[in-house]
Amino acid sequence: MTQIQHRPDHHLKNAVTDELAWTPSVNAEGIGVTVSGGVATLSGHVGTYPEKEEALRAATRVHGVTTAADKILVRHGPGVPADVDLAREAMIVFDRRTVLVPKDSVQVDVRDQMVTLRGSVDWHHQREAARRAVAALPGVSGVRNLITLRPSPGVTAAETKAQITAALARHAPGFAQHVEVGIDDGQVTLTGQVLTPAERQSAEQTAWFGPGVTAVDNQVKLSG
Repeated sequence: MTQIQHRPDHHLKNAVTDELAWTPSVNAEGIGVTVSGGVATLSGHVGTYPEKEEALRAATRVHGVTTAADKILVRHGPGVPADVDLAREAMIVFDRRTVLVPKDSVQVDVRDQMVTLRGSVDWHHQREAARRAVAALPGVSGVRNLITLRPSPGVTAAETKAQITAALARHAPGFAQHVEVGIDDGQVTLTGQVLTPAERQSAEQTAWFGPGVTAVDNQVKLSG
């Protein structure tokens, strides 16, 4: 496999700063950037939780950044909802405003504008849909997603491994051959090497689609 070319940290810092300024949904003026060993640390403050998530995604888009460490604070303007009102709004979202999350499958707790989700669903995309649904509510400072996945009866580990391996080959044959898939009691472990963080993330997203998958441990490393 071709080796990834490492960029100096000061070049990466400038590139992350430029990417933040390039991202329309992010106000980069309140965000500080440091980079060490390819790890970009974002600090400072933003106005909403979705803006914080977009800033972290922007940093990981930069070639050479291996991960983004989060030290960003969400500073809300006046009129922040009380925790009890925020919890009520979250439940209204699940009861009436989304068809992606099974009804009555999620419970909500809010403390200091931090939303905690509990419950169980069948698929990872449903768990992620629940997180996205409350992340966009005004006043949310963070989301702790403790929703668990129910195992799928009748699906063997060998079948799940074969389906994930086949999906990786369909999606990205260029790097799929360098990713190994292991599975034990619903937990998938990915190992191997790829060139970019985007490829690493793509492999993880593919694994989550597998039937019966309840957890994914992404141990894939960047080549270089």
